[in-house]
Parts: sequence; C-alpha cells; structure tokens
Amino acid sequence: MKIYRLKTKILSILLLPVFLLIRELLYFNPAITEKLYSRSLYPPIGKLLSNISGLLPISLGELLVYGFFVFVAYILIRFTYSFVKSTNKLQTSLNAIVNTLCIISVAYCLFLLLWGFNYYRQPLAYSIGFTASKSTVADLKGLCEALIDKTNLLRAEVSENEAGVMYLREGFNGAANRADKGYQNLSATYPIFGGNFGRPKGVMLSRQFCYTGIAGIYFPFTGEANVNKLVPDCMLPSTIVHEMAHQRGFAREDEANFIGYLVCKAQGDVDFQYSGYLLAAIYSMNALHKYDIESYKELTAKYSEGVRRDLKYNSDFWKQFEGPVEEMQEKMNDTYLKSNKQADGIYSYGRMVDLLLAEYRSK
Repeated sequence: MKIYRLKTKILSILLLPVFLLIRELLYFNPAITEKLYSRSLYPPIGKLLSNISGLLPISLGELLVYGFFVFVAYILIRFTYSFVKSTNKLQTSLNAIVNTLCIISVAYCLFLLLWGFNYYRQPLAYSIGFTASKSTVADLKGLCEALIDKTNLLRAEVSENEAGVMYLREGFNGAANRADKGYQNLSATYPIFGGNFGRPKGVMLSRQFCYTGIAGIYFPFTGEANVNKLVPDCMLPSTIVHEMAHQRGFAREDEANFIGYLVCKAQGDVDFQYSGYLLAAIYSMNALHKYDIESYKELTAKYSEGVRRDLKYNSDFWKQFEGPVEEMQEKMNDTYLKSNKQADGIYSYGRMVDLLLAEYRSK
C-alpha cells in the first residue's frame, strides 16, 4: 500500500511539468489552441460543469473556497501536532512537502484542463473579424465623444432612486435572469458566443467580498460565474455578462470586458445597454486621460448630470472598502494574470479600448 501511495504521489507531481509543457506548446500555437481546446474540448466541459452546479441556487464554488480555507487550517494544525510528536522531524517535514506538491500539481493541472488553456487561444479580434490596429489620439477622442453621447441618451431612459442614482427595479436576480438574452441575441451575429450555460450567481458574502475590490469572479472548477451582488446598479449588468464571458471560454480580462459591452448592447433592455456603454466610456476616457488631458477635460464636461451622479456613486462605493485587503488582492490578481502569460497583469484591462476603436472604425 505504501509503494502504491508513493507511486501515486510521484505521478501526481510529474503531471505538473507535463501540463506546463503542453501550456508552452499551446501558448506558441494559438490557432491550434483555438481549434482543439477552446472550440472543441472546452465547450462541453464548461457547459457540463456550469449546468450541474447550476442546479444549486447558491454558488458551489464559493462554498468550496470556504471549505478550502477550513481544510488548510486543519492540515496546518495536524502537521504542527505531528511535527511536535514526531521522533523523525525531517521525515515528517518531507512528507508534508511532498503532499503539498501533490495538491498544487493536481489543482493547477485541473485548472488548465477545465479552463485555463483558454488564456492561449487566438485573440478575440481575429475570431470576430475585427482589425485591432494602432489608432491616433484623434480616433480615441472621437470614440469617447460617441460613447458619451450614447451613454447620455440611455441614461435619460433608466430608472433612478430618490438620490438620483440609476437602479435596477428587479435587483441582482432580475438582471441575472435576463443576462443570457444578450448572449443569445449576439450569437445570431457571432455564433462563438452561443451555448447553454448555467445562470450567474450572486456571492453570498458580498459585503465582505467588497473589501477585496472584486466585482466578480469565475470559478473554473464548477463553471460558475460569480458576481458581487452589491456592485452599484449602473455597473451590475456589465459585470454579470463579463463573468459570463469567462464562462464561455474567454479568459482575457480585456476581451471579457469588450464582450460584456457587446452583450449589453445586444440584450435590448435599456438598463443593460446603459451599463455596457458606461463601461466602454469609462475605459475609453481613462485611456484618453493618459494621452490628451485637455480633450479628457473637455469631454468630461459633456457627461449628463445623471451620468455624473452614477459615476460619483460608483467611485464613492468602492472607496469605502479601500485598504490592505484590497491591495493584497490586487497584487495576487496581478501575479495570477502574469503567471498565465498575461504580461500586462491587471493593466491588461485597458486593452479593451483597442477593440472598441476597431469597432468604431468599422462603423
């Protein structure tokens, strides 16, 4: 039995270099990744996982995360007790290291197999026929102006509360129930976005989740799109469909943002459309701020009063949760993205603007 366990542990650890080699091969061959994994192997995996976990009204992934922390605490206590009682402390330490390597190896290999290889698929622009090329600052300014005009028009049609801030009449659940409509509509033009996946779920401990600064997270081991239910309503629809983009195999953050924008437009309801255009305007204006501060100030003055109130509310909401937890999470997220060869780390979110400019030029 001991020999069998040792062989199992060795094989588990050896899985890691094998999968890392596969990862490198796929990284340098995005066309193969797109064809063999993202469009062939992953879709049935993602649909199966998300529909099974979708049978539960709450997030299975969230429960597993809490269970993981309990498991880690138990292992640490058990190791400490064994280490103190052991007559061969070196052997006890080596066993703990081997067991830890086994867990890390199996977990990371599963992550890659169940979803992570999607990081190495072809760029979205290629898949939907867009040409994401370099643009002038004048192009960027024109994009921002067009987005602001459309955002202002949509803002006049959405509901607002007594404080004059946009709100969703049916809350998170209502928006989550309507979100898939946008994907179904968009798939008529781009079939790559179609598919029957599980419903997005709200995070149970959303208040605590706010301190991480995270609006949503995709859990690849259960195929669930998890969303912080307390995200301001003006950004909630675009956040929901962003996580659903990850669910459909689009791993890059910048592409998930752009897909969220496209889906919100295609969804048809004015609250979704407003959220999508507001998201696009924010990212485009942030980019303009880096290159042409005067044009940025000029266009900022064009925001309607309603849009201004929403932007201020969104900013004030997240400021109240700023602190060491958010800073630590941001560093962890940056490390995670770079470990998956997203060289820009958290700043890869800004590349959404290239896709917006490509769409703008196409029109």
